Amino acid sequence: MKVKKGDRVIVLTGRDKGKEGEILRVMPAESRVLVAGVNMVKRHQRATPTSQGGIEEKEAPIHVSNVAHIDPREKKPTRVGFKVVEGRKIRVARLSGEAID
Repeated sequence: MKVKKGDRVIVLTGRDKGKEGEILRVMPAESRVLVAGVNMVKRHQRATPTSQGGIEEKEAPIHVSNVAHIDPREKKPTRVGFKVVEGRKIRVARLSGEAID
């Protein structure tokens, strides 16, 4: 996967198309990511001795193919490539060539 926790991404498809957010969690086995403020779902939570019950809203995972990195320079969606610089492999934005890492 070319995305990591903390990356800024934009949603390409679905009901949240165009929303931007930071990746909170990456699930490589399912090819899914959790993006802050995107794909919000309501969960009915039962009351416990430590917390009050009710309806809580939280993010649900979306498929990694439905998000794209935001180019650091252009602020537009971009694909990700790799380049070896000083013996280190780094991620670069294809749109501007700017380093993402």
